[in-house]
Amino acid sequence: MNSAVELKRHTTRPGPNLRRLALCGLGLAVLLAAVVATGKFHWHQRAWFYVTSNLHADTWAGRSVWLPDYRVEVEARPVEGVNDDLSAIAFAPDRKGLLAVTNAPPVKLLELDYEGKITAQYPLEGFEDVEALAYMGDGQVVVTDELQQQLVFFRLPGQPGQAIDKRDSQTLALPLSSSAHNKGFEGVAYDAAHDRIFVAKERDPRQLYSVSGVKASLGGKLHLKVEDLSDWIDRSVFTSDISDLHFDAATGHLLVLSHESRLVIELDENGDLVSFRTLLGGLGDLKESVGQAEGLTRDDAGNLYVVSEPNLFYRFRKN
Repeated sequence: MNSAVELKRHTTRPGPNLRRLALCGLGLAVLLAAVVATGKFHWHQRAWFYVTSNLHADTWAGRSVWLPDYRVEVEARPVEGVNDDLSAIAFAPDRKGLLAVTNAPPVKLLELDYEGKITAQYPLEGFEDVEALAYMGDGQVVVTDELQQQLVFFRLPGQPGQAIDKRDSQTLALPLSSSAHNKGFEGVAYDAAHDRIFVAKERDPRQLYSVSGVKASLGGKLHLKVEDLSDWIDRSVFTSDISDLHFDAATGHLLVLSHESRLVIELDENGDLVSFRTLLGGLGDLKESVGQAEGLTRDDAGNLYVVSEPNLFYRFRKN
């Protein structure tokens, strides 16, 4: 009887080798998870840039957007009237509001107030894959057609509800690199002072270009210059992808959004990193992580706006 009990105890207790193997397996799983997180969220680079950027924080006071000072004010508010695929946002100062586009049928351009409420909408006809937009002033808008690798230019109609037909628009194709579906132009921003557009390719590879002389050329005088600025991305943007851009006229700096890495990054006029802030929840002011951030803009009061699929609206205010 005693021997049977001893035998049972012996066969049900893991030996030291088995325990060591289990611990090794657990350690490997933790290490693998850490590697995946580091690759996706770039923790080592975040730590490095956090330290180095804060060392020169005083030198950028009043001369930068300085993203660490922003705190969420409106978090994940659904945009009523949009069910899916809210894919970009832009500030329109002379219209005293925001513009946005949807990428799910029926594709449309929206006007929003600063609370994320729709004030007007315009059907987009003939557009295939609208992923980004920028406002150029005087009612002029540029959007990207990701699938066609095109910039499409049009004016906002005089009356809300009027359709915008791509056949009546002007287009500029930039097939500068091979692009599979959903890996093309994801971000666009306009710099009025230099009449140039920044356009970003999402990934595989991530790329950044500027196109100068755009508005002048739309007026009839062709004077375009395309410049490859992808070295800015390689040097300063530690993200897996690029989902949108915003050019900040007040500082001359470029903001870069990544939905995969959940980051907003600020670059100066030379493409060097100035500041960044996370869109991960639980690490600061956000209760939940921003799911799929697709659009980014900043208004003339300094408020920062982000839209996330399917239909979520965020507003951040600087302390």
